[in-house]
Amino acid sequence: MSRLPTYASDKTGLPPGALVHVSELPLQTGRITVSAYDPEGCSTTQIEKFSDIVPFRQKNRRLWIQCEGLDLVEMVQALGSELEVHPLVLEDILNTHQRPKFEEHDNYLYFVIKTLRVHEDLRITHEQISLLVFADMVFTFREQADDLFTAIRQRLDAPNSRIRALGSDYLAYAIIDLVVDHYFVLTDTLEDVIENIELELLARPQSHLFSTIAHLKKELVFLRRAITPMREVMLSIQRSESPLIKKKTHPYFHDVLEHCLRVIDTLDTYRDLINGLLDIYLSSVSNRMNEIMKVMTVFATIFIPLTFIVGVYGMNFDHMPELHWKWGYFSLWGLFFIIPTGLLYFFKRKHWL
Repeated sequence: MSRLPTYASDKTGLPPGALVHVSELPLQTGRITVSAYDPEGCSTTQIEKFSDIVPFRQKNRRLWIQCEGLDLVEMVQALGSELEVHPLVLEDILNTHQRPKFEEHDNYLYFVIKTLRVHEDLRITHEQISLLVFADMVFTFREQADDLFTAIRQRLDAPNSRIRALGSDYLAYAIIDLVVDHYFVLTDTLEDVIENIELELLARPQSHLFSTIAHLKKELVFLRRAITPMREVMLSIQRSESPLIKKKTHPYFHDVLEHCLRVIDTLDTYRDLINGLLDIYLSSVSNRMNEIMKVMTVFATIFIPLTFIVGVYGMNFDHMPELHWKWGYFSLWGLFFIIPTGLLYFFKRKHWL
């Protein structure tokens, strides 16, 4: 399997609009699924190529074309030529390093959003989802094929489905809302992790906690870079006068905006908490070091006078009266016990121990 370009810089020198798939994720086999729906019902079918969509396009029926696995370069090229999608939009679909954004064009809308997942090792990964919204069709382009959209498919199959009754703009809202709702799952997970770290820090700070805190701090920067632009996306939708976004759909997008603001505020809170945990860790380590140094200082202070006495009577002078005293040896051992005991009592009175 050939290696995909990983960074945007890998496209240096290519002309604008060059259709090259740029991604950090491994290449997957492409899959195209068409959900054709109207107020009466919904049917889902897998197709092989773009031209297979034509039979599904009928009056009063809307299509949701789910393109999973971005090795579908030919599909993207056909989409551009048949539906007059701008080459730069097609390029952005395949270049998965885009920041979340919203663009208005004459006959379609283009969205870029990011899904985020937190793994057991607290590593956070993202996936780009591109949406093309036409009057009667919605295209979603993803890098992976999984069950992310299962809830929306179930809503399409449900009787009296609101998605089936409303336009393609409402389907786009449902997709964006689902992605933003997953942000709350991520923030809840981070909250539990931060609480556990705080409890461990207060009980006994250990070196592995520092690396965990530093990792979380780095991941929070990544999260803010991925989520904060969503606020601008939703505000742009609120200001949009495109006929593809109906007035009765604007309140739903406004609700997503409020969710985005809540997530961003939560991330700001977590950033402050992480900085606080880092301060707690450093203070705990410093206090522990101070306790160790205090104990070592006490021992050193106790042995200083004993070392002095031993040094004095270790000198090789002939005329040292105590060396010939009958009780000299026992008196010296008495001093060895009295001096440390007196010093320990003094330290205790001073609350140094």
